[in-house]
Amino acid sequence: MYRVFVFVVFLINVSCKSTKLPTKKFSQYEYFKSYSFENNNLRIALKNPLDCPLRVWMFNNDTLLQNKFSQINPIELKSKSDTIITLLNVSKIKDEIRFSSRLGSLSKDIEQIKLDLPFTIDKEYKIIQGNNTNYTHNSDWSRYALDFNLKTNDTICSATSGFVVGVVDRYKLGGKSDKWKPYGNYVTVYEPKSGLFTQYVHLTKNGSLVQLGDKVISGEPIALSGNTGQTDIEHLHFSCLIPINNNDGLKSIPFEFKQGYKSQELKKNDVVRK
Repeated sequence: MYRVFVFVVFLINVSCKSTKLPTKKFSQYEYFKSYSFENNNLRIALKNPLDCPLRVWMFNNDTLLQNKFSQINPIELKSKSDTIITLLNVSKIKDEIRFSSRLGSLSKDIEQIKLDLPFTIDKEYKIIQGNNTNYTHNSDWSRYALDFNLKTNDTICSATSGFVVGVVDRYKLGGKSDKWKPYGNYVTVYEPKSGLFTQYVHLTKNGSLVQLGDKVISGEPIALSGNTGQTDIEHLHFSCLIPINNNDGLKSIPFEFKQGYKSQELKKNDVVRK
């Protein structure tokens, strides 16, 4: 009895440890930003290394400086571009300038294109969550997303040609709580002609087969499915996104696959084949 009791306690302890949130957050991309003061002028340098437009906001606790920032926020950088901004009559400040960025350009005309199913040819998968449904497909960010029942280490393929503009694949675990939302692995691909972003979420740890800046073609393997982030079941969360002026910077939109399926018509338990 004593040995059994110890074993049960050990399992409980392991289980508790395995569901703890990660202690570090990873960004899907990095960009260059710096600032300096010279003769009461503020000089800000920004550089976008991505193969897509990038919007950058600047913030500071000084009211006068923040007013200046508010007049020019966001600064929009074209892909692979840089800029220098000079603000006159700005003395040195106590607090650091904070930067925030979002993918995409609001001035880009979006072109609807048909997408490829995001898995390998001759495979079929069941829809486990459709459009505008609980518990995670009911916000601007994910309203038109689809969840496919890919298993851990199943191959994910790019739904478009384009460039890899975001990669996170260093998380290991997941959970149903909203607290797990920032800790999912994913790949983001930008299709420059249409202006569309596609995103492939819940990858397994080290599950990205591509790197930031890679050029991909439609149907190319780019990742391995998993169970990380806000989820309690292994699957692929797939979404097509366009830029918007909100906190996330992108919103999901309806889409159509080359294979004839329309995202808004697909429901839970429907089966799709490539």
